[in-house]
Amino acid sequence: MKEINSHNCNLNIWYYLPDEVWNKVANICKLMPGWKGYIDGIPHWFGQEEDDVYIQASLEPSGLSFFARMSQSDWDSWIARFKSEATKVLGFEVGEPEDGFV
Repeated sequence: MKEINSHNCNLNIWYYLPDEVWNKVANICKLMPGWKGYIDGIPHWFGQEEDDVYIQASLEPSGLSFFARMSQSDWDSWIARFKSEATKVLGFEVGEPEDGFV
């Protein structure tokens, strides 16, 4: 059985980007594996906070922020796919600001 851990990630998808960009982000979210929909306005994948495995996102001053509870390998795969899809669709390289993505 895979060990379940907590994971956090901030991406360089900033709150001040135009609605056109956010509409594209919303579409990416819906196409990601495990999509459950918006619960109280918060996007969720796989489950909710009371479940063993879930991902949720929020928009913070530091960028689009994800919090997840799942195995390390599943998380690594999922967030890599999100970054890749977002990079293709948004037209700029999506990554973590602390890794130099601005």
